[in-house]
Amino acid sequence: MCVEGSQDFEDDMGSDLSPDLLRMVEQEEKQILPYKETVETVTLEEGKDVFAWSYKDMPGLSTDIVVHCLPIKEDCKPVQQKLQRMRPDIVLKIKEEVKKQFDAEFLQEVKYSEWVANIVPVPKKDGKIKMHPEDMGKTTFITLWGTFSYKVMPFGLKNAGATYQKAMVTLFHDMMHKEIEVYVDDMIPKSQTEVEHIQVLRKLFLRLRKFQLKLNPTKCTFRSRSDKLLGFIVTEKGIEIDSDKVRAIQELPPPRTQKEVRGFLGRLNYIARFISQLAEKCDPIFCLLKKHNPDKLLILYLTMFDHSMGCVLGQHDNSGRREKAIYYLNKKFTECEMRYSPIEKLCCGLIWTTRRLRQYMLYHTTWLISKLDPLKYIMESTTLNGRMARWKIFLSEFDIVYVRLKAVKGSAVDDFLASRALDDYEPLNFDFPNEDLMFS
Repeated sequence: MCVEGSQDFEDDMGSDLSPDLLRMVEQEEKQILPYKETVETVTLEEGKDVFAWSYKDMPGLSTDIVVHCLPIKEDCKPVQQKLQRMRPDIVLKIKEEVKKQFDAEFLQEVKYSEWVANIVPVPKKDGKIKMHPEDMGKTTFITLWGTFSYKVMPFGLKNAGATYQKAMVTLFHDMMHKEIEVYVDDMIPKSQTEVEHIQVLRKLFLRLRKFQLKLNPTKCTFRSRSDKLLGFIVTEKGIEIDSDKVRAIQELPPPRTQKEVRGFLGRLNYIARFISQLAEKCDPIFCLLKKHNPDKLLILYLTMFDHSMGCVLGQHDNSGRREKAIYYLNKKFTECEMRYSPIEKLCCGLIWTTRRLRQYMLYHTTWLISKLDPLKYIMESTTLNGRMARWKIFLSEFDIVYVRLKAVKGSAVDDFLASRALDDYEPLNFDFPNEDLMFS
């Protein structure tokens, strides 16, 4: 009876408990283990055929995809150099490398060629892209053991990087900026998770295998959360500065010439995006590049249209009230320059003008009068591309001050010049015609 009574008591208690409480009691009796996601891996055996372990493992891309050409102007005469002497250790390295590339069929022997050049020993990556048959002779070089020409594109050739990038875009256009990033010969697969990363690698290996494009195993890094790319550190947080670049700038000796000052500013410009108000901080350095002559000011009127530009360089007379014209210039923009924004066209026009009027503007302070201020855009912008960065360094040696447009005379003249720019415009020739007559 006691047992039956206790049984009835437990049944009564169980009927009074809530379902949630009973579920918690049942789960407490179970052992809860941490969840582990199973991640696939790509083994070396699976992808070993996409790596080039020697020159013979590089068959090269098909000529149907890309071929490198060397267009030469018709009036360009072939260059034939005589064999130059080199150090014995360099000669042995050249012999070893030539033998490797000849055995891999990257080179072919040439008996008679119009183009012959000496070797410049520089480590480059070759063998991916075929040379055009008509242009192979232009790559001929001479050695102690014979004369050879390239059957594949060496990276030292003109526009070799552009040809390689064109090939990469052709092969990976549907994956770029989504699954991989490609810049010339740097290739980075990217993903959010490890599972997705394996899928991207397998897809990339299939594409490489399809077009017989090989990877250098000594340059490959896998499962990396941060790496160097184009001189910067790329992490999951974003783009960071490379400490080696900063250390190189810190260890530079103090500049003593204007050339060394420009070199220092060029290195600073490389990391300008990481330094706030860099133009203001470097203003004392820019002053070192300027040649002041406050007694004689120049006035430069600059006007831009969609397809052309015009300018007038003037100077006040002795009274200081009237302006006298010194030089008139106009220019028709090229097809590439027409795609610039208005402020970039103004910057382009200013650079073009300062190059042609350098002998005037280098030794005098120049007032720039235009509708927009290109100096503010160039000097204060923190995200400049390579072209704008070069312009910034070039303008740093001039003493140019922007002045708001007030006068109408000069503006009307340069507007007229800009609207009358000729299609057959030729750059200025600073050589004095018949200069020998001056000394006869």
